[in-house]
Amino acid sequence: MQDFNGKTAFVTGGASGIGFALAKGFLEAGMNVMLADIEERALDAALKSLALYNNRLGGVVLDVSLRDAYEQAAAETVAKFGKVHVVCNNAGMSRAGPLDKIAPSDWEWVWGVNVRAAVAGIQIFLPHMKAHGEGGHIVNTASMAGLGGSALSGVYCSTKFAVVGISEALAEELRGTDIGVSVLCPAFVRTNMPMNGRNRPDRFGGPLDILADPALKERNARFLAATKTALDPDRVAPMVMRAIRENRLYIVTDPARRDVVAARHARLMQAFDAAAEDLAKSEPR
Repeated sequence: MQDFNGKTAFVTGGASGIGFALAKGFLEAGMNVMLADIEERALDAALKSLALYNNRLGGVVLDVSLRDAYEQAAAETVAKFGKVHVVCNNAGMSRAGPLDKIAPSDWEWVWGVNVRAAVAGIQIFLPHMKAHGEGGHIVNTASMAGLGGSALSGVYCSTKFAVVGISEALAEELRGTDIGVSVLCPAFVRTNMPMNGRNRPDRFGGPLDILADPALKERNARFLAATKTALDPDRVAPMVMRAIRENRLYIVTDPARRDVVAARHARLMQAFDAAAEDLAKSEPR
């Protein structure tokens, strides 16, 4: 997809952080944008700050973990702008802690927002894109945590590995078509992500303050500090837009994290070497 002008983008988690930066980039490129976010106050502020683009801008309050609500938001977007060409499944949540101590409700919450919502976005918008025949692109936001596991991040990692796998599978299914797929795997970005517990719905346990978790106090403080000095979201948006133009599957934001992926893949290659040795030793004589 080379030309953004006159096209339409739907962005979840669009009121702040990476989602808001993407919205600005798309608007500046001449696109219509529908911002979707669970925080009504933040959404109103985002829309007000982008008032210059009011004729090409819309907003909808959306809990992406609710499939019916996602379908309604999509319908409102089509009704307002007609055809949708870019879908950014960007909304995300996290919950840290030992795997054996994370509440089932938190597993449901994080998987609902990070994975099932991405699947919903694909299943709702992809048939629409195929039908209008003008091409398009789907961007799924994963994380570096989807390229390598780490202690105390098991729930989050599990969802981001899933998003990477879903994106890889979707790219294969759409190979040779005019609909592209990218999976964004950012390292630390200056966003409100560490404090996302403020948006945990009542059905999953209600708002959560990670600073009030004594067992993870040191870990959470470290993450908050890293986020405050991290990459500005406005630098991520151009990366995503370039990847859309070039139809690149993987988008990473921190070249210094190359070693993390290289080390993981080295361990995987060692496993294949070990399998070859095991099979050689067990050959019938």
